[in-house]
Amino acid sequence: MTMAARKADFGANHQPYKMSFTSGGLFLNESVIVAELHVAGEDWKVTLSRALEEGATSLPKAASNRRTLREIVNRLMTLTEDEIRFFVSEPGRQEQQHLLWIATCRAYRFVREFAVEVICDRYLAYQLDLPLESFDIFFDAKADWNEGLASISDSTRNKLRQILFRMMREAGVISGDNRIQSTYLSAQLRQIIEATDPTDLAVFPSVSIEGGSS
Repeated sequence: MTMAARKADFGANHQPYKMSFTSGGLFLNESVIVAELHVAGEDWKVTLSRALEEGATSLPKAASNRRTLREIVNRLMTLTEDEIRFFVSEPGRQEQQHLLWIATCRAYRFVREFAVEVICDRYLAYQLDLPLESFDIFFDAKADWNEGLASISDSTRNKLRQILFRMMREAGVISGDNRIQSTYLSAQLRQIIEATDPTDLAVFPSVSIEGGSS
């Protein structure tokens, strides 16, 4: 699939821009705990209440704990029951990171579009460095036609940039020095993702939707 086709697929997504990822990062360890508390088929609001009761995070303040758990649930609820089962049963931390990156991209349209329109484009052009300015340029382009993004303060935007880069590092999408990295997906994980939505593979810069590497 060409990059133009990838963008067309993602452009068809009219999900609002939710920009609530302003704290923490990928929350891998906490997400595993919350996913383990989830009972298949139950409302995620019930899971959230159970996670709050059992103290699924180690944050000292109740308000911070609730906010973090809401964000974790917001991501996990985008996964299918098969994906959740894989997420909690798979001992490989890297595969858990990859699946949580998928969940994050599903939950936040901005993150998904950044992954496809910036990271993948740079990877295909052999521009493997990912400067912080790439976020600012992308954000400004989106804010030109989206009032919600345009109304975000500079301080909040800087925080969003900081957290997004942290999530990408924790997911293995970029390195510690902000270099775009190739991703290897196991056959089992790829099959699970494709069963839900093959276009989700496009959030990994080196993985093509049709199979093989870009």
